[in-house]
Amino acid sequence: MKSLATLLLLALLAAAAFAWLFYLPFGPSSETFVDIPTGTSGTAIGQQLAKTGIIRSPYAFDLMRAQKGGTLKAGEYRFDHPAPLAEVYARLIKGDVYTRTVAIPEGFNLFDIAAAVESAGLGTKASFLAAARQHTELIADLSPHATSLEGYLFPDTYHFSRHATPQQMLAIMVRRFRQVTTQLGLPKASNTIVILASLIEKEVSVDSERPLVASVFENRLAKSMPLQTDPTVIYAALLENRYRGTIYASDLKSDSPYNTYRHPGLPPGPICSPGVAALRAAISPAKSDFLYFVSDANGHSRFAATLKDHATNVTQYRAAKH
Repeated sequence: MKSLATLLLLALLAAAAFAWLFYLPFGPSSETFVDIPTGTSGTAIGQQLAKTGIIRSPYAFDLMRAQKGGTLKAGEYRFDHPAPLAEVYARLIKGDVYTRTVAIPEGFNLFDIAAAVESAGLGTKASFLAAARQHTELIADLSPHATSLEGYLFPDTYHFSRHATPQQMLAIMVRRFRQVTTQLGLPKASNTIVILASLIEKEVSVDSERPLVASVFENRLAKSMPLQTDPTVIYAALLENRYRGTIYASDLKSDSPYNTYRHPGLPPGPICSPGVAALRAAISPAKSDFLYFVSDANGHSRFAATLKDHATNVTQYRAAKH
């Protein structure tokens, strides 16, 4: 009887120890990061987790590996509450690494993207802008004379490690641009199309109207008429750090090559990151005789083939605003 009681006691103790190791929550109550380098062995991962106070025992971790198997994923993990060993192990199998989100809508320019990166806690605006101007080799085949990566950072939602460098983030955004534009059939010599798409992106928000806006720009270019598009004037002011929230007469007189009121043809580079609809419109503009367009009271565009009809549209637009 004594031996049976002893065995029962030992079994209970073993079960209690097992539950303590595997099921009782353990770990930090405040934010703790663990960065697991690529190539780290399973045993070393368990030791690292135990050393940083995420799990109770590296030996229990090894037992769980033997029981559950699976591939543990490298990366940085964020722990902020006590958790059972099984939960910690499941996160490493899933690869639930910690990232910070950067959302880039269509029409964001480099200044907007840099601000979004800074807001996500991934570095300063200044360092991101400097890198975007330095690493033009990322688009050397697409725009050999580019002075920055403007226009080639595709609008999307990105998830970056908090240790990501500006160059790494830029490379990922450019890679996304290549993926999407390859699917769209963007030609190799694409710089003029990307520039045109960036103007379309800034000028109109209704996707169905983008091909017609593209046709207006194409028709004006064919007739050597200045494009006279306000977003390029704003971008010129941004480049020179003098934009004041609205366009002034002095902005329209600026000698910047981006000022399409003074300089015919396309500006020397894109003025923002165009989305899919704008890129499609630039690749395949509509066929029309239109040379002018203006927004109406509902945010749609009114198109005209003559200056007289355009003047009427502008008058109606101004009347609707008052």
